[in-house]
Amino acid sequence: MGVTVTGFDAATASHEDFQELKKLVHTEKIVVLKGQRLSPAAFADLGRALGTVETYYQAMYQHHEVPEVFVSSNVPKEGKQVGVPKTGKFWHADYEFMPNPFGLTLIYPQVIPKGNRGTYFIDMAKAYEKLPQELKDAVEGTSTRHSVKRYFKIRPSDVYRPISEVFAEIEEETPTVTHPTVITHPVTGERILYLSEGFGIDMLDADGNVIGDELLNRVLEATGQLDETCGHENIHLQSFEEGDLLVWDNRTLIHRALHTTRPEPTESFRVTVHDDHPFYEGIAA
Repeated sequence: MGVTVTGFDAATASHEDFQELKKLVHTEKIVVLKGQRLSPAAFADLGRALGTVETYYQAMYQHHEVPEVFVSSNVPKEGKQVGVPKTGKFWHADYEFMPNPFGLTLIYPQVIPKGNRGTYFIDMAKAYEKLPQELKDAVEGTSTRHSVKRYFKIRPSDVYRPISEVFAEIEEETPTVTHPTVITHPVTGERILYLSEGFGIDMLDADGNVIGDELLNRVLEATGQLDETCGHENIHLQSFEEGDLLVWDNRTLIHRALHTTRPEPTESFRVTVHDDHPFYEGIAA
């Protein structure tokens, strides 16, 4: 899965270069830009060259100087926590719980631990192709409801609050959304299973009635998301080194962070981008 690109300079790249980069992401799913040396502001500018940048909705994740940059970090600065540590240790697609998710995710590691760290991916278009026909038939015409509740990170301001208030606030800020269980990629035409263990809470039949958990769990198991060893044939581990910048197709891929067993300093920046296409064919404007 994926390709590497050397010699890419965001400061001098042409419009055609950025269009070619997006084409690569859509077809190859992951592009690793090697040898990058970008400031947070320049990283955000790279995102803007690819489309419309989406700033994360919670301020505690935002870079203090460039809010468009999402920060995952356990490295304090001047004795203060910056960003949020240990993000994404569950299967998900970014913004899957929002009405209009974005097409491209950009990750720029800043501090890389010596131990084994990377990101696991599953290509959900290929996973759909591999489903037994009876499972394909079972999910046809269904939809899946998505919510951030299961892995919502408690904020310092939430300490001592009743959990019912926290859940009510989550539902008000990010109401549960519904997307088709199988979506069509607007560029490649691939059919993609759009659900994850992290955000998928249940499935609905064609009439909007809730289906029991059995079908959802069978699909999660078949795609590899319930394999805690991450040894399933669908799972790809993408490693990275200093200077790497990853751009991936957030429509097709779900991902899960690999964190070291022993805490080590680690930090990465993220920028998320709406490209030139609707998230999937037929999505409500």
